[in-house]
Amino acid sequence: MVLSLAEKEMVGHINAKKSENFSEWYTQVLIRSGFIDYSEVSGCIIFRPPAYAAWQLVVDATDREFKKDGIDDVYFPLLIPEKLLQKEQEHLKGFTPEVAWVTHTGNTKLDERLAVRPTSETIMYASYSKWIRSWRDLPLRYNQWNNVLRWEFKHPTPFIRSREFLWNEGHSAFASKEDAIAERDRIIKIYLRILKDYLALPGIVGKKTDSEKFAGAVESYSIEHIMPDGLALQGPDHHFDGQNFSKPFEIKFLDKDGAWDYAWQTTYAISTREFGVMVATHGDDKGLVIPPKLAYLQVVIVPIYRKDNKEAVNQYSSNVYGVLNMHFRTRLDDREGYSPGFKYNEWEMKGVPIRIEIGERDMSANMVTVIRRDTGEKQQVNVNDIHSKVANLLEEIHSNLYENAVRFLNDHVHVANTYDEFKKILKEKGGIITAPWCGSAGCEARMKEENGTKITNLPLEHEKVADKCIYCGKESGIAANFARSY
Repeated sequence: MVLSLAEKEMVGHINAKKSENFSEWYTQVLIRSGFIDYSEVSGCIIFRPPAYAAWQLVVDATDREFKKDGIDDVYFPLLIPEKLLQKEQEHLKGFTPEVAWVTHTGNTKLDERLAVRPTSETIMYASYSKWIRSWRDLPLRYNQWNNVLRWEFKHPTPFIRSREFLWNEGHSAFASKEDAIAERDRIIKIYLRILKDYLALPGIVGKKTDSEKFAGAVESYSIEHIMPDGLALQGPDHHFDGQNFSKPFEIKFLDKDGAWDYAWQTTYAISTREFGVMVATHGDDKGLVIPPKLAYLQVVIVPIYRKDNKEAVNQYSSNVYGVLNMHFRTRLDDREGYSPGFKYNEWEMKGVPIRIEIGERDMSANMVTVIRRDTGEKQQVNVNDIHSKVANLLEEIHSNLYENAVRFLNDHVHVANTYDEFKKILKEKGGIITAPWCGSAGCEARMKEENGTKITNLPLEHEKVADKCIYCGKESGIAANFARSY
């Protein structure tokens, strides 16, 4: 059905093409679909109900996994005294450009500046030092779900580079280095499971280089994504902090032999940045495509009627709604004054996984017409089978989205064994390029200066690459993932 100009304006018509102008398409989809809105503070967005509901579902699913692994939830203050930020100098140096400060209450200047939380290591570890006294107090594994504020960048992009964002902060302390290191695989597996089962997203797991690791960490590990424009984007991460925080914060304990030792620590996080990857990966020129488990509405029913059959069609539609709403997040769109075509376009743009259309022919045949958002495929379904059919379709839609995302990722990971090959791939294809690297920070920095790439991470699993560094020609036993990134 063709919409009038007025109806297009009402539904927030998207006029940018994903393949032609990804940046404009991305912002149009987010805003015009009603997923988010801009706020009056630069770089800070408003999570409208569909976005915040999706985040709550991610939080609930992830938190269940954390609790199964023995992690407890806590909450620490938003404001952090400056003296605490100064205790670990590498950490302070890494976050100083991003910190927003509270300096006054009313017209009274504070005796000490308070940082608006950019991350919570320092304020949490001041308490850890009081709570940990013996090996019996370990491991101590706490997590908090909160918001943080980081202000350093000039060109914020919703979700991808937001000044305020939501995330989890996991902060663990162990009695041994081995126990701390062992946590990495458990947390990464949880994040990979959430990405796959809820956001329908794959990623590349690897170790960060020293120049890219978290400020204060000994080692950092990340899950990396590739966006439709060929740029890489970092996803969830896990950091082995060694004793870098426990020593300045005096987090020490008596071990089993009665000797004092410092705790071994880790941190980890998943954030609302994943929604940027989700929207960019699955969305199309019609708007959002939301994986079923995160969809604010999973099914929308649109009755199609004339004046003479309106009551009968609406009653039939209401009966179908009653069956589905017991099991799925469902809406019956019986709004007056909107054409069916308007409603189709609106719900497509909002990314509802399944649309059900019901007209007189459907009603007469005891059927409904079911349309998938991901493929646009239509099929007739007997109303008696509607519950099982919708359940199966939601699973199929999720699987299709994930398989498409895996295919896209695989198609945009390349291998280069010479610098000329590397530059050719970068120019013509983009994406992530796996190449041999000597481990030198100098080569890493010069390649970044010459072509704008950085090492996103060092893959834990990779194809065979050449034995000599792609840049300097020295012997290499390391494969590195290079990419231009956000």
